[in-house]
Amino acid sequence: MDFGKKNCENCTRVFMKKLLGILVLGLLWCNISFANNLKIVDGDTIVLNGEKIRFSGIDTPELKQTCIDEDKEVFCGVLAKMLLVKKIGNETPECISEGKDVYKRTLAECFINGESLSSFLVRSGYAFAYRKYSKKFVEDEEFARTNKLGLWSMKFQYPWDFRKTP
Repeated sequence: MDFGKKNCENCTRVFMKKLLGILVLGLLWCNISFANNLKIVDGDTIVLNGEKIRFSGIDTPELKQTCIDEDKEVFCGVLAKMLLVKKIGNETPECISEGKDVYKRTLAECFINGESLSSFLVRSGYAFAYRKYSKKFVEDEEFARTNKLGLWSMKFQYPWDFRKTP
């Protein structure tokens, strides 16, 4: 009988290990799944879990928009997007909704590890304070401009003016 009892304990241990393994794999799959539910559209727009989110209070260059950097034409909208991609890394942004815009996108301020992505982009010089809608990021923009960071070291057209050109 001792043999049977020992065998049963062994079965329980094996079962528990397998169950733990399945749970761990399940949690890993969920984390990967959440990470796969993020798409970075451009420098100020993401899609998170199927919801299109536009960063409120800032404006970044359009992806097809170019700037002049030391006599070279560069896609400054792509630079803004690349900076955002690098900043987010493998993290999932936490966003605070501020309503919807006329295009039915969620307007929000999003954070990575407690840091505002909007503030980061503006302070780095790859986004502008969108004064038409908010004054929240004006100081960040003044910092970038004063220190000639990002776009402030280039010749550029403001995104809202670029969108008006045919």
